[in-house]
Amino acid sequence: MKWNQALSDYQYYLKIERGFSKNSIENYSFDIKKLTSYIDENAIKASPTTIESEVLKAFIYNVSKSLNPRSQARLISGLRNFFDYLIFENYRSTNPLDLIESPKIGRKLPDTLSTKDIDLMISTIDLSYSYNGVNLGERNRAIIETLYSCGLRVSELIDLKLSDLFFEEGFVKITGKGNKQRFVPIGKSTQKYINIWIDIRRHIPIDQNSRDIVFLNYKGRQMTRAMVFTIIKQLVEKSGLKKNVSPHTFRHSFATHLLENGADLRSIQMMLGHESITTTEIYMHVDRSHLSEVLNKYHPRK
Repeated sequence: MKWNQALSDYQYYLKIERGFSKNSIENYSFDIKKLTSYIDENAIKASPTTIESEVLKAFIYNVSKSLNPRSQARLISGLRNFFDYLIFENYRSTNPLDLIESPKIGRKLPDTLSTKDIDLMISTIDLSYSYNGVNLGERNRAIIETLYSCGLRVSELIDLKLSDLFFEEGFVKITGKGNKQRFVPIGKSTQKYINIWIDIRRHIPIDQNSRDIVFLNYKGRQMTRAMVFTIIKQLVEKSGLKKNVSPHTFRHSFATHLLENGADLRSIQMMLGHESITTTEIYMHVDRSHLSEVLNKYHPRK
């Protein structure tokens, strides 16, 4: 079995059987491509079905020189999943990564913004900003409000559809990782800002493939992840915030502020679309003062 065939089959499996998004499949494929490049460059005779631990150890050592422990762990995990797939398809009987340990990494606490930080960023948006006759200032405000108010991933934001908006019921339907769908509450103020943008959107010549997409660029096409990152980067610079802010920061802030104000972890898990509550539990470490308040308020022997 050749590497390109194994990778192609694996990508098909991730798409059809696991329901992974295009971005996730690309991320899973990236490390396998790096491995095959390493094998070719060093003239190593090893196929997906015959490669042994020693070759993989040498590869991981080679590429890990420029990686932090978290990235090393992700690399090893990605390769392990690939060989688990080969075992599942009966191409191999053992996983050559089984004897290779991942580096120990501490749990990384998410960066968060205060409500004052978020208000400051929104206040710096030039609502009159237009390009090619399209008011993008109102669109940008709706984007920031939606990211923070609904706790969306950037991929979920750019894929949000008009047909996913159930404003009368107070929800939006979100398609997350693995094409799993969930309904997330959306506040009246965020609905208002989205509706302002939708009114503007009606006057844009829209690309056929983007007719149901909420957030468009000035050409009437679906926005990219990079465009959202750029919008946020420019707002951070303009507002003078000395923080590393990405679209995901608004998601972290959404969950943290909910927890601080008394929301239960299970509800936060459902709104974020976390498959496991252990992923959501990271927010329990963000503000320990909240835990003390809960204890003092509810424990009978406080």
